[in-house]
Amino acid sequence: MENFKSLKIDRSSPNSPVFNLYLNRPARMNALSDDFFTEFPKALAALDQSPDVSVIVLSGAGANFCSGIDISTLGSFTAGASADRGRAGEKLRRDIKFLQDSFTAIERCRKPVIAGIHGACVGAGIDIITACDVRYCTSDAFFSVKEVDMAITADLGTLQRLPAIVGYGNAMELALTARRFSGLEAKEIRLVSRVFGSKQEMDEGVRIVAEGIASKPPLAVIGTKAVLMRTRDLNLEQGLDYVATWNSSMLISDDLAEAVTAFKMKRKPVFAKL
Repeated sequence: MENFKSLKIDRSSPNSPVFNLYLNRPARMNALSDDFFTEFPKALAALDQSPDVSVIVLSGAGANFCSGIDISTLGSFTAGASADRGRAGEKLRRDIKFLQDSFTAIERCRKPVIAGIHGACVGAGIDIITACDVRYCTSDAFFSVKEVDMAITADLGTLQRLPAIVGYGNAMELALTARRFSGLEAKEIRLVSRVFGSKQEMDEGVRIVAEGIASKPPLAVIGTKAVLMRTRDLNLEQGLDYVATWNSSMLISDDLAEAVTAFKMKRKPVFAKL
């Protein structure tokens, strides 16, 4: 795969269907640079399209997950703005939409994306993890919806995705106060599914979960993600109709036949790559 300036990709182990995608600016606490917003969607698309990849684990290189958007990147949005207020505003809106799309790329990815969070997860780090499918962290991880302290209304996804994960009241309190909260509190409010005692324990625990998901029928895995994502925006009747339509084209597959045969023969199923 392509080499990136702000990211690193490696395989969990030889022949493993689990791939690790690292935010890779450890000297800057993995602050997101201009390069990130171009490279991240490309990396996810490449992993999504590879038949060798079943699950993606997203984490941070070094001592932190992500400290937010690099200050120099923020400054680039106001530099050289048009004197025409209308044109300047229109340009800024396009810039914001471009940044938003970089995080929505996680949801567009058919393959499950698991976030493994340690150290700082601040500002845009929250935007990233709320777009992920599953989240785990270490006990020393800390979080902050930091934007209001930077005179910004968070605009890259946190205010849209966080309430569905932790509840409206919790999301409002965290976004208005910008306070720092711990990994243990993140578990209490259901931002993460599990807290590990150390990064080593988390890396191994996440690997086991990812390998487990990767061993399951691939059409069922991507279908589960797709239907859950789509159902967020639908009422019950519409959601049931959507999954019926999805399964009408996906259910009768070689995966189903293999799963049934393997169950009857009491052996491990083997599924074709997707």
